[in-house]
Amino acid sequence: METLLENGIVINLFFQNLGNWLKSPMELFSFLGTELFFLVVIPAIYWCWNTALGIRIGLLLMISASLNSALKLVLHQPRPYWYDPIVKGLAEESSFGIPSGHAQNALAVWGGIASWLKRPWAWGVAILVILLIGLSRLYLGVHFPTDVLAGWLFGGLILLAYLRLEKPLQTRLAEQSLAIQIATAFLGSLLLILLTILARATSAGFVVPTEWVENARQAFPESEPINPLGISGVFSNAGVLFGLAVGVILLRRQGGLDPGGPAWQRLVRFVIGLIGVVGLYFGLSLIFPHGEDLLANLLRYVRYGLVGLWVSWLAPLVFRSLKLARPS
Repeated sequence: METLLENGIVINLFFQNLGNWLKSPMELFSFLGTELFFLVVIPAIYWCWNTALGIRIGLLLMISASLNSALKLVLHQPRPYWYDPIVKGLAEESSFGIPSGHAQNALAVWGGIASWLKRPWAWGVAILVILLIGLSRLYLGVHFPTDVLAGWLFGGLILLAYLRLEKPLQTRLAEQSLAIQIATAFLGSLLLILLTILARATSAGFVVPTEWVENARQAFPESEPINPLGISGVFSNAGVLFGLAVGVILLRRQGGLDPGGPAWQRLVRFVIGLIGVVGLYFGLSLIFPHGEDLLANLLRYVRYGLVGLWVSWLAPLVFRSLKLARPS
């Protein structure tokens, strides 16, 4: 493993030595794989273009991100700038490195979009974006090449599994009662949390090396010490997953949402909906406690669950009440 990491450092340095002029473009490419980016794009697709595609990539993202948290804890490998300060840390990260979440989520989400559109140009754009996001993580010093390759591997497996199971599960769930559908969504979100807790247990005897902590501190001296054994992120992802799924179930029983209409109508829907997302996302963050304790994680689940519920159900009801959208 040491040899693999040392060889990876050489590749990180190769990209970083190409020059500082690449920093801004690489930060932009990296942003295309962040939670904040998807927090804007997924609702836009759901409200203003195609509700089925929006929910597909929303669920794909949450499943992929949750499984990524568990995989990181099982493998518990460092990031390049933690491992060797010769690599510049150009972005701050506190979780373990492998597999790369950006690479994994990018393949799952952008691949999910391309497989929906079924056009050669869509696959071309998706492959280019996936590649650039992966390379950006190498340049920024936050992932080894093996991290990115592993992210693409797991992202591809998740996408293939989702595409294979999507229609059969939808058909099966549609035959069930409302209570069973909601209970299934809840249990699915709990399963993702449980998997991460079990993954954390496999690392119970692992102690984060002092050198990793110190190197990370040197790169970002004003930040809190890294805490790669934390599991709060999975409560966020599982909460959104549950909220999205419940919202879709309820909206379908109330006539659905037609995402079409004039351009001005779509724009107004997006603005109103985004105000709600921002209000819940940031507003509840100011009220709810932060940390790794049970209460903070439960409230984190609730907070993100409400964001998901707003996106998939409450916002569409507001649009329909304001005559900005019709049932599907």
